Amino acid sequence: MATAVVLSATLFASGTATAAPSPSQAAVSPETKASLVKRGEYVARLGDCVACHTSPKGAPMAGGLELKTPFGTIYSTNITPDPKTGIGKYSFEQFDRAMRKGVAADGHNLYPAMPYPSYAKMTKEDMQALFAYLNAGVAPAVQPNRASDMKFPFNMRWGLGLWNAVFLDDKPFQPDAKKSAEFNRGAYIAQGLGHCGSCHTPRGMAFQEKTMGHLGGNGDKYLAGFTFDSWHAINLRSLWTPADIVSLLKTGRSQYGTAAGSMTEVITHSTQHFTDSDLSALAAYLHALPTDDKSRMARKQAPAPVPVAANDKAMYNSRGGLGYVQFCATCHRRDGRGVGDIFPTLAGNDSVQSKDPTTVIHIALSGWQSAVTQTSPRSFGMPSYATLSDNELAEILTFVRSQWGNRGEPVTPKQVAKVREELKLQQLAGSDTKTPRFAALLKEANAPQLVQGMRLMTETRQLLPKHVGNDINCSSCHLNGGTVAKGSPFLGVSAFFPAEAPRAGRVINLAERINGCFKRSMNGAPLPLEGAEMKAMVAYMDWMKGEYRPGDKVPGRGVAMIDRGIVPNPENGKKIYSEHCAVCHGANGEGIADANKTPVFPPLWGDRSFNIGAGMARTYTAAGFVKANMVMGHGQKFPLGQGNLSDQDAVDVAEYFSHMPRPDFPEKVKDWPKGGKPKDARY
Repeated sequence: MATAVVLSATLFASGTATAAPSPSQAAVSPETKASLVKRGEYVARLGDCVACHTSPKGAPMAGGLELKTPFGTIYSTNITPDPKTGIGKYSFEQFDRAMRKGVAADGHNLYPAMPYPSYAKMTKEDMQALFAYLNAGVAPAVQPNRASDMKFPFNMRWGLGLWNAVFLDDKPFQPDAKKSAEFNRGAYIAQGLGHCGSCHTPRGMAFQEKTMGHLGGNGDKYLAGFTFDSWHAINLRSLWTPADIVSLLKTGRSQYGTAAGSMTEVITHSTQHFTDSDLSALAAYLHALPTDDKSRMARKQAPAPVPVAANDKAMYNSRGGLGYVQFCATCHRRDGRGVGDIFPTLAGNDSVQSKDPTTVIHIALSGWQSAVTQTSPRSFGMPSYATLSDNELAEILTFVRSQWGNRGEPVTPKQVAKVREELKLQQLAGSDTKTPRFAALLKEANAPQLVQGMRLMTETRQLLPKHVGNDINCSSCHLNGGTVAKGSPFLGVSAFFPAEAPRAGRVINLAERINGCFKRSMNGAPLPLEGAEMKAMVAYMDWMKGEYRPGDKVPGRGVAMIDRGIVPNPENGKKIYSEHCAVCHGANGEGIADANKTPVFPPLWGDRSFNIGAGMARTYTAAGFVKANMVMGHGQKFPLGQGNLSDQDAVDVAEYFSHMPRPDFPEKVKDWPKGGKPKDARY
């Protein structure tokens, strides 16, 4: 589901009242008041009050959240019961007028960034309950309101009275007698407290919602989708199945995708707390609304997403496909299905293939973070790819929008540039290492061989099952086909062979070095030195060498260095593993596999992991790798930068998982014949 835009804020403008609470509110019994406050708390959840009226690190409902609009900046106000800076002196009548008509207690008009046109549909009972909760269920907080910073002439509030006269319909919600109680409950939530139309309904010249419900002359435009603030809020009409809608609103994810942007806040603070009956009612209502979106109807009639094998031609013979393999497939997989409840599917994703590509461009440029819910208390994410050029992103997104049954139109570099400018993002420089691009393989005379070599590095187990004895690929350590700085990259590697190998005690060539990995890391059998597969892998690594020559200093080459004087603490390592690693590598180090039992993220110990002869079985080598490239969560710069664990944490977790039980390596007796065995070697 597309994100909500900032105009969904529940705002009270600055200004306090002097009237006393109405007698009807003061005369209720303690039991009735407690019940009313509890109901009001739920009403506040339905209205998502806390999301807009709570600033980062601020007291709940104390306001101060910056909300940008095309007309200037508004700051949410204090709606705690503090009598001086909050709404502690509001009477119910004043509160009701502010909520329904957008008029503050002192008589000035509120900006319709507060969705009072939607709240006008609330029942009197819900309004009374909300008022009771804000007065008795929220702790008062002394926090003065900040004045808005609106551009001329929008800073002249008298114009808001004219806006209300033309566009405000403050009649309460009227149920449709021809519809079921469930449909009407869903309509009440969507049109009223949920104010879904604030983001998902097209707006007119005066930025008014073109309709406030599904009935009337413009009723077909209600929830039909709207683009604002570099997000496209998708068409909610005739959306998915009710069960899928409920899943997204409760967990932040469904089989059609995952919430992004400020929609994650709506789910975190509001919809996940709805009762099951209210979620079902809202889902039934959205699903029942008819749509003339031909692409959506076509998608509903489309066959299941095309298997990945059928996409090989587009994936490995196009710049966009190869860009996807390099920068997206690790998490979203080659079949576009994502990884369980961690990384979202792209196949059949409505935001991905929407006619307006704004949201998918926005996410590619700025990154993504999932909603935090009771069912998924950990937030997952992807980094910003603003380091890629407009042309690269357009190629990749065009590929994504046209594969696995997706029916999206191509994305142009101009569209990417427009969103980048709106987000005030520059094409970032990235790390010291210039990441080689898989897409560039296609311009080479031996492109088929180079692409085969890249695939053998990234799909080793699948393509060479007779030579891999566990669930490891070359790219398990040499990330993204060896293109990631300090992630055992292939940059310049072939320029340094033939070379003396301390373990072998002699000079070896590149092919022999590759076979060493097949025997050690992948616990398998070596490739024939003159076979097509070995030649392809050597050719790919030789291409990756670029202009580097023996003796050159290659930025990012090898594995990040870690101070070997750090004393490992495996107990802390176990804790770090549980918090940061287990979600992808399994609670018992078993890794994650897809429905076809194909490894997604590799095991870190056990029979199917790398053996004790692998470099990652050594504490400080593994720690350097972990430090440079993990954790792959939101805020981390993988795969164009570095991770975010401390050196101590990296050493601790490396000590923990590298010394777990794993396959032996019989040829270990031949290692280091000239001495020089590392102190952290397993044997």
